Amino acid sequence: MIETLILGFILLLIGLYAMLSQKNIIKIILGFSIADTGVHIIIVSLGYLKGRRAPILDSAVDIANSVKEVVDPIPSALVLTAIVIGLATTALMLVFAAELHKRKASFSIDDYKELKW
Repeated sequence: MIETLILGFILLLIGLYAMLSQKNIIKIILGFSIADTGVHIIIVSLGYLKGRRAPILDSAVDIANSVKEVVDPIPSALVLTAIVIGLATTALMLVFAAELHKRKASFSIDDYKELKW
C-alpha cells in the first residue's frame, strides 16, 4: 500500500515538473496527464483496505457484516469519474495545441507572445 502511495506522489511530482519546466506544449500536456494519473493512484491507494473484498454483495459476503468485509466503493467511483474528466481535458488541450500549431507551425510557447499578459 505504501509503495503505491509513493508511486502516486512520484508521478504527481514528475507531472508537475514537466508542466512547469517545459516549453513544448505537447510535453506540458503530457505532464498534465502524468500528474493526473498520479492523483488517481493516490486516491485509489488511500481507499484500499488490506484484507477486504471488492464491494460486490453476493453469497461470498455476509450482508449483515458487509461494512466490515468490503472496501468503500466511493474512492473507486471518484477515480473513474476523474479518469473521464481527465481524458476530456487532455483531448481539449490537444485540440487547442493543434489549432495553435496550425497558426504558427510551432509547439514552443515562446512563439506565442501575443497570448501572454
